Amino acid sequence: MSSLTRREFVRKTTLVAAAAQLATSLRSAEVAAAAATSPSSSPVEPDVLHWLEGAPAALPGVSWGRAWPRGKYQRSTTFSLQTLEGVPVPLQSWPLAFWPDGSLKWTAHAIPADAPAVAGYRIAPGAPATPARPVKVTGKGDTIEVDTGVIRVVLGRKDGTIIRSITRDGREIARDGRLVCRLENRATSSGARIESFAGEISSVTIEQAGPVRAVVKIEGRHHAEKMGPSAASTGSPQATSGQSAERADWLPFIVRLYFHAGGDIVRLMHTIVYDGDAQKDFIAGLGVTFNVPLRGELHDRHVRFSGQDGGVFGEAVRGITGLRRDPGEKVKAAQLAGEATPPLAEWNKAVTDRLQYVAAYADWTLFQANADGFQIRKRTRDGFTWLDSAQGQRAGGLGYVGTPQGGVAFGLRNFWQSHPAQLDIRGATGDTAEVTVWMWAPDAQPMDLRPYHDGLGMDTFDKQYNGGLEITYEDYEPGFNSPEGVARTSELHLWCLAATPARETFASLQRTLEAPPLLVSSPAYLQSCAVFGALWSPVDRSTPARAAIEDRLGAHFEYYLGQREQRRWYGFWNYGDVMHTYDADRHEWRYDVGGFAWDNSELSTDIWLWLYFLKSGRPDVFRFAEAMTRHTGEVDVHHLGRFAPLGSRHNVQHWGCSAKQLRISTATNRRYYYYLTGDERVGDLMREQVEAGRALLKFPPGRKLAFANERGDQSRGTPTAPDSVGASMGTDWGSLAGAWLTEWERTGDPRMRDRLLASMRTLGAQPRGFFSTGLILNVETGAFEISKSDKVSVSHLNAVFGLVEICAELVQLLDVPSFRQAWLDYCELYNAPAEEQVKRLGEALKGTGLQQGHARLTAYAAKLKGDPALAQRAWKEFSRGEGGTHRRRTFETRHLAGPVVLRPVDEAPFVSSNDTAQWGLAAIECLALAGDAQPVE
Repeated sequence: MSSLTRREFVRKTTLVAAAAQLATSLRSAEVAAAAATSPSSSPVEPDVLHWLEGAPAALPGVSWGRAWPRGKYQRSTTFSLQTLEGVPVPLQSWPLAFWPDGSLKWTAHAIPADAPAVAGYRIAPGAPATPARPVKVTGKGDTIEVDTGVIRVVLGRKDGTIIRSITRDGREIARDGRLVCRLENRATSSGARIESFAGEISSVTIEQAGPVRAVVKIEGRHHAEKMGPSAASTGSPQATSGQSAERADWLPFIVRLYFHAGGDIVRLMHTIVYDGDAQKDFIAGLGVTFNVPLRGELHDRHVRFSGQDGGVFGEAVRGITGLRRDPGEKVKAAQLAGEATPPLAEWNKAVTDRLQYVAAYADWTLFQANADGFQIRKRTRDGFTWLDSAQGQRAGGLGYVGTPQGGVAFGLRNFWQSHPAQLDIRGATGDTAEVTVWMWAPDAQPMDLRPYHDGLGMDTFDKQYNGGLEITYEDYEPGFNSPEGVARTSELHLWCLAATPARETFASLQRTLEAPPLLVSSPAYLQSCAVFGALWSPVDRSTPARAAIEDRLGAHFEYYLGQREQRRWYGFWNYGDVMHTYDADRHEWRYDVGGFAWDNSELSTDIWLWLYFLKSGRPDVFRFAEAMTRHTGEVDVHHLGRFAPLGSRHNVQHWGCSAKQLRISTATNRRYYYYLTGDERVGDLMREQVEAGRALLKFPPGRKLAFANERGDQSRGTPTAPDSVGASMGTDWGSLAGAWLTEWERTGDPRMRDRLLASMRTLGAQPRGFFSTGLILNVETGAFEISKSDKVSVSHLNAVFGLVEICAELVQLLDVPSFRQAWLDYCELYNAPAEEQVKRLGEALKGTGLQQGHARLTAYAAKLKGDPALAQRAWKEFSRGEGGTHRRRTFETRHLAGPVVLRPVDEAPFVSSNDTAQWGLAAIECLALAGDAQPVE
């Protein structure tokens, strides 16, 4: 074991794959750091947009979110776009959120696929240019037709065929696109067997209809069907055919299809919500399948798969290289390039006379079993052996089948990160090839969502609270560790190509799949708009003290980026999350210890990452936070069933904890990604939370506090009226306020505003403000009952799940003086000296903790009150590090190798995700709110 500085850690990372990923991240960080000078030397360019990761080689069509200062533009404003050289670019715009005066706060925009892919653009009010080939959406009976000017897509409104056909230049490229699922039923009397299901449409909604962007939302469930021969021929030895399923339907789905003017790509967002019985319903395959017509000779049919590091696997269905007889250089060169080969008359006759003896391969598979291994294999047809064609570590997840006259490139984003995944091509020697993109690979073991233990005898609240919670930090309750209602969203891309792509073109498509292009605004511009509560500021290295904190923020993020790689935080249900707590004795994160395993947003990990992106503009931070938002909003939340729409506290399994809480499902964690991208699925997730308070009527968050003695949060009261719940101000009301605020901003719904105002006014009227006890909230009106107790209550958890960030926005948006004062009192007094607390509250506070993280509350009070002494106190609280582990002046890791560990890793034993998130938020917000008061050293 040896100590390493941050620089040494980066230099000496030993795993090859880890080193590659970290190097990419750090190069991005260095670029961002070099560009991020002090605010005074970085002029705000309010009309400029730039690419998150540099100008792409080609555009698939792009949409993004854009902030505006309060009062700048009214909702009727139209916008135009130009390149930096003044060339008009077609634009479609729509509102995402409004300021209280009705002016635009956030808008979303889209440009067509044939727009110029230049370094940057300027956006301003004005009439937008119209696309040369606008996207058109037409309803025709039981179908919807979408025409991008390049491809024409016919969608189904009923039955099971989502995409009925895709044509290009009058030629059919694909047809019969449908959802498929295999269920391994372990409840049958004859033992486990595979049952086949297909998606059945229940509703179709045209959400946007052009002229630049069209969006179609399709919802339904998977219905049982008899498994046909093609489904049974995937190579999975468990598959059976000709059997009827035990159940009629299950597994709800939501699919959104995206189209852009001038584009040849269909982007498909695929969401499933698990509604099965984890004891018997094992998903054995989950995918999207479609048919690709094939024309011409077998030697002119081509298969492509993306490998790793830009690599491409490319072969013909019938290869003509490597034969004993040479067909000719032009012939071989054409086939290798994916181009039409010369007529057979121009070939070597010794080959053409014997071409029928050269094997042709009908079936192809790319299988990513885990984060470290993929396999490509092929066979001539069903009933014959598979040949191992290639192997590697991490496949890109893009495939292609077609001819020089056209075909389809199909890809699954985050392919290896979300293993097990699989791409299948079947029947490439016939008139039609069947392609399936498997989000859960049928060649993998079936998905097992059963609990990881039997309850361990915890059959009473007392045993659960004073037993399990005390020893493993796991909040267990029988039946509460069910995956019912958890969801998963996957992103697929389908390119409908006019010809087989060259290898360089195919590699470019892979880069687009891996990181779809996104336009963003500069950190300085976003700060000037005062969005997200104005709690962050752009990177500023103008003094050694500020630079030290900026370096430390970077080091913390880079450590987690490296840990994700070294610890393999990947997989279908895991990708996007991080671990909660480290076990220095084992040199391993506590992946198997109760409540210490997966983080599940604990103490605002999501918000830390998003605020760090806002201040830095780093693309690697954005992608890390994007994956976390997808995960924590889908997997960690119950979207149907008895726990919906609550989230689950940290656990070995993402849904395993019995604490079903708003603090995990909170819309506050999703707002950042939604407003920066306009993503419709994340918009759905936030809307789910608007009435989430009603779930607390069934599952009061304080139901186990009878066994908590003095350890629990005593702020919640015991309700007696309908629609009322005992609610904490932070973990409960703060989350509801985030949902109500977001819905009010998005829609202008006066009910949401009235709930917020009722909450704010009644909180301001409490006898002890935010320190009041026994609070009861009416979830319909938003009003709190006025507490009859004069006792003081406080919890260290109240302000660390987004309450700080939401209250900053509420104070900014709604004028409720009593609320403002109550919140400022809380911010000022939480960390105050005991004598000050006694003077103001009559007693010193008990139960405070996480003082370092709460330094940002002190900084907030200092900013709003204009109090330099408070600002200086905030920095003292931050520097002391009480209630956190990040007191060190330097961030050091140590490198471990065998036999101490299984494989080389780097560890920082003092790091926990709780402390990292709270330190990061305190650092970011103290710099923004009280930066001028920061000590020189």
